[in-house]
Amino acid sequence: MDLPADALRGCGLSSDEAQQLAERLKPISVQNDTEAWQALTAQVLTSDVPFAVHQLLYQRVFQQRLEQNIPAPAWFPGEQEQTHSHLAEWLRDLNLSSMDELQTWSVQNRDAFTQKLIDSLDISFQQQPQQIMDVSNDVEQVEWLSGAELNIVESCFREKSKETAILFQNGSDKLQRLSYQELKSLTAQVANGLTEAGIQLGDRVAVMSPMTVESVAIFLGIIAAGCVVVTIADSFSADEMRVRLEITKPRLIFMQDVISRNGKQLPLYTKLEADNSLPAIVLPEGESCQTPLRSGDRLWSEFLSENRELTYVARRPHDESTILFSSGTTGSPKGIPWDQTTPIKSAGDGYLHHDIHAGDVVCWPTNLGWMMGPWLVYASLINDATIALTDAVPTSRAFCEFVQNAQVTMLGLVPSIVSAWRAQDCVAGLDWSQIKVFSSTGECSNPDDMLWLMSRAGYRPVIEYCGGTETGGGYITGTVLKPGVPGLFACPAVGFDWLLLDESGQETTNGEVFFVPPVIGLSTRLINRDHHEVYFAEIPPGPRGQVLRRHGDQIESLADGYFRAHGRIDDAMNLGGIKVSSVQIEELLTQARGVREVAAIAVPPAGGGPSQLVIFVVLQADAEFDSDQIQTEMQQIIRSQLNPLFKIHAVSEIEQLPRTASNKVMRRKLRDLFQG
Repeated sequence: MDLPADALRGCGLSSDEAQQLAERLKPISVQNDTEAWQALTAQVLTSDVPFAVHQLLYQRVFQQRLEQNIPAPAWFPGEQEQTHSHLAEWLRDLNLSSMDELQTWSVQNRDAFTQKLIDSLDISFQQQPQQIMDVSNDVEQVEWLSGAELNIVESCFREKSKETAILFQNGSDKLQRLSYQELKSLTAQVANGLTEAGIQLGDRVAVMSPMTVESVAIFLGIIAAGCVVVTIADSFSADEMRVRLEITKPRLIFMQDVISRNGKQLPLYTKLEADNSLPAIVLPEGESCQTPLRSGDRLWSEFLSENRELTYVARRPHDESTILFSSGTTGSPKGIPWDQTTPIKSAGDGYLHHDIHAGDVVCWPTNLGWMMGPWLVYASLINDATIALTDAVPTSRAFCEFVQNAQVTMLGLVPSIVSAWRAQDCVAGLDWSQIKVFSSTGECSNPDDMLWLMSRAGYRPVIEYCGGTETGGGYITGTVLKPGVPGLFACPAVGFDWLLLDESGQETTNGEVFFVPPVIGLSTRLINRDHHEVYFAEIPPGPRGQVLRRHGDQIESLADGYFRAHGRIDDAMNLGGIKVSSVQIEELLTQARGVREVAAIAVPPAGGGPSQLVIFVVLQADAEFDSDQIQTEMQQIIRSQLNPLFKIHAVSEIEQLPRTASNKVMRRKLRDLFQG
């Protein structure tokens, strides 16, 4: 490879460094682009080489592919993945030769696929199923594992005791370990404490807390006791919390008193109004509670039972275990129940696509209020791995140091976090060589950011992962058996069948995703909506007569079996990995002074990546447009009444919102207008 030293100097190298690197590049042949890139990543491109050099060489090696929009892989499976990964074992067991063959087998033999997944995960049953999949009532109302009795928490513990269940670090404290036996004992104290408090089988119990050792035990303890966890993200406003409590009507709520972030204490317990009769169990963040308790509320230490023996209360497969919330295209959130089988999907994706093995250390900054919180618990514990938790802000250097010190082997994140790390150079000087797999979800990825991330760990794959609360996991993802392309998905999730359709219902290479049920993990009911109306109503059969289920994502199929995400087709958006309704934002922002109408859209930045929130406003007749003033006021409304994590990128004035004949706002036209 002949590359002038001058070009390398422009990447931040000194004259001597540039000359030395130019000499090292000369023996590398570029006749085969993939072989050239593998040689570069093995011999030249270490994490201490300026990333601009990585970018330059990647673009030079794959110039032809990039110009023709052909996927350019930056990571290739090695002997470890090809021989010892879970997927490789499945291919051998089933006498199949490729991921494509496995995908075809899995959707043509759904019973056999689900049975093999259950066996691979060693799911514990108190009574074995008589039938894996019953679609006699139609695929919308599939019944999984008919006749079985189980409690999914039992599969999280089995016969493990001394192995590490959770690695955690609070503030500047030392890294601490909690064994599976210790977590099981704490889970038992929660489950038995609920029984002693009069909570009964099937009752709902809420939790609003950061991701901590205690919140994991609370989550597992509620389900072990035969009850249902209602999870509420700790970033939500008091109003948003109240809405979710009104929808689910829990008997009890667990809450931390405050949350410390960036040196500030943010109130949490006080979001529960004084006149709310819901009893609370309050967990102090520090040694003692920072807030006076309401009458009837109790401290965590007073609630915990002295009984440390864990009983797994038997449940039917379709019984609720968790209720999470997802924003739809209307203002109020959808209450989505997970049953006892949904975690099989979460753990199965961790097993097959993220290749989580016993002893792996899994870190994913999230919260029980988002689906990746329960996903993290199940994908780690059912696969005999370790959960890594820290209270460090995910975008901080301290978090990146924790990843190093905890020896994290599977690191999950949302793309916005990667953008922040790259901008601040948070990983400089750290050793992330223990990482085997990254994963990214929640929003569209920026390819340059993902190339940067891969390079920080000596080029490891990023498993792009996309699904939803109502899927229990992903429908499109990556695999350690296929070369990894920055920002692209590599395959459908094993066992998950879906189509891309255009507006006339014909199959296309760039269109809306429609699921082909049944798939274990897919929701079959909603708490506060008509499930059929939300997902199935008015959808004609697929090209081969299949029952189709709407999802709302736009996906593009590329060469070599890769895919690119283009965000949402419907009126929902993903901001910082959190799904939110445009309507919900708009209803709040009409409070702003001088505003008559509002439209909220999500716009991808140039070059791709996480969506940015853009607001279009129609002003009242006598109002003047001051973008800074309006944006500041609107940001404050979002911060106080919805979620402080949602940031407005820009506010634009428009004379009149474009609408369809049925008065629906045409957001695609607004996106085109903003992007020029």
